[in-house]
Amino acid sequence: MELDRADTRGPRPNRLGWLGRTILATSAIAGLAFVAGFGWFANQISHLQTPADPPGADAIIVLTGGQFRLDAALDLLRSGKGRRLLISGVNPVARDSELKAVMGAEDRLFSCCIDIDRAAIDTIGNAAESAKWVNEHAYSSIILVTNNYHMPRSLLEMRRLLKTTELRPYPVVNSRLDDGSWLVKPDAVRVLFTEYTKFLTAVARSPFVGTTQPSVPTRSANAD
Repeated sequence: MELDRADTRGPRPNRLGWLGRTILATSAIAGLAFVAGFGWFANQISHLQTPADPPGADAIIVLTGGQFRLDAALDLLRSGKGRRLLISGVNPVARDSELKAVMGAEDRLFSCCIDIDRAAIDTIGNAAESAKWVNEHAYSSIILVTNNYHMPRSLLEMRRLLKTTELRPYPVVNSRLDDGSWLVKPDAVRVLFTEYTKFLTAVARSPFVGTTQPSVPTRSANAD
């Protein structure tokens, strides 16, 4: 009799059910897309090259984060590629004299043509303060200097606020990655992966942020 009662219950339902299988499939697809996206992102970064002789622009903006960035921006200014340079994201406790010494900038050049932004603390802040500076001086073209891995996110944030300004990327490459060597360099993989996740976060927040150009000028150390 016990067996007869068990038989009337029919087949047991799948424990996962339709919803569980859907969640697993969606997670698997999202995981594959994430990995494929990272491969695409890393490949794009690895093929960015520093322009040998970029065309000139109205001005130059460099985002702090490495000595090579500052050196590259100063060389561009010295060679006349821009009339003025904004250094965005300088530590608030760093004095002008210390920054000038680190950069090796001449007194004349530093006093006439270099402005310092100490308000920005991240890439979003860099974009906001840079947009104020660009608006203040009515620049229509900018050379943007930052490391190659940081360039996609920097351009994304800048273009939100500088819709009518031509942004010309000047990626600084500290070490070659175009030969695929980043795949066997843990530090390179870590940097690229970290920047990839930050880039995805920046893309995800796009629908929720405004795109109006700031009209309040950033602090300018010197006037044109």
